[in-house]
Amino acid sequence: MGRQRHGAEQVIAKLREAEVELARGKTAGEVCRKLGVTEQTYYRWRREYGGLRVDQARRLKELERENARLKKLVADQALDVAILREAAKGNF
Repeated sequence: MGRQRHGAEQVIAKLREAEVELARGKTAGEVCRKLGVTEQTYYRWRREYGGLRVDQARRLKELERENARLKKLVADQALDVAILREAAKGNF
């Protein structure tokens, strides 16, 4: 069985479904089997997406992508500064 990727909307929908099943008295293992995910995946999703609405999850992913892009820019700029300092050190 191949790996399936779930979008934020799908994850949140499955977490809501899991909450309903758990409230009915089912165990986490039974709920995970019904959802088609491992318990580890369920608990990871719950930690990451628990309590979020779909629009909040989308915004979170968007901010994570932007943060990664900005970190890369800062790293590139710091490298450029270090190179310029090395080059300037030799001229004086």
